[in-house]
Amino acid sequence: MTPTRQPALFFGHGSPMNALGGPHADAWRALGRTIGKPRGVVMVSAHWETEGLAVTAQASPQTLHDFGGFPAELHAMQYPAPGSPTLALRVAALTGAAPTEQWGLDHGTWSVLAHVWPEADVPVVQLSLDRRLDARGHFELARRLAPLRDEGVVIAGSGDFVHNLRTWKRAGGEPYAWATQFNEAVKAALVRGDDEALIDWVGLAEDAQLSVPTDEHFLPLLYVAAQRMPGDDVSFFNDVIEGGSISMTGVRIG
Repeated sequence: MTPTRQPALFFGHGSPMNALGGPHADAWRALGRTIGKPRGVVMVSAHWETEGLAVTAQASPQTLHDFGGFPAELHAMQYPAPGSPTLALRVAALTGAAPTEQWGLDHGTWSVLAHVWPEADVPVVQLSLDRRLDARGHFELARRLAPLRDEGVVIAGSGDFVHNLRTWKRAGGEPYAWATQFNEAVKAALVRGDDEALIDWVGLAEDAQLSVPTDEHFLPLLYVAAQRMPGDDVSFFNDVIEGGSISMTGVRIG
């Protein structure tokens, strides 16, 4: 059977607490029901940065609790999705990534996928963020992953368009104007397929660097935007900004 072309997905993952449920998790579950079960997932998370490109290659990746100060229930949570050494080798062949067993599934991955595929029965590999690359380098690297969509593999990124913890309002509240402006500018660029605007994100909106004070939560979006093919629809889910300065907006391409 010929695999069905899979979508590319970006998840605004927000707090690790979303792993325990809530409205964002409900939307992730609905998304999973819509997509069905792909042959695998290649995830680029904001929380795995390396010098040089790496891809997880173990058959049973560990659930990494790469955070502190959260409830014991969250620290105890496991997401026992299988890895895929075969898919890891395919990613390595396409990108030059070095297979490794020195990482697992970090919270940018499992806090989301625990709801998208709660049975933990879809193989997952993570591709690292190579800090030697600039934004254009990440985008061009991401393009090499495109054949995987027609092999039944979802290309995914996990981060946040807007991610400024210094200005985050613990008690909640309305989004800052600059956060809303940047979030909307990113969405508009995605809809019109303006890759150059996304690569040069600093020019997307006034005060863009308030929304992206460091780029690790934005770069995974480029891996998803790079997968767009002619005829692909672009849609959004969980399109809200929490605590004034953390965007939960998710993107589906295809």
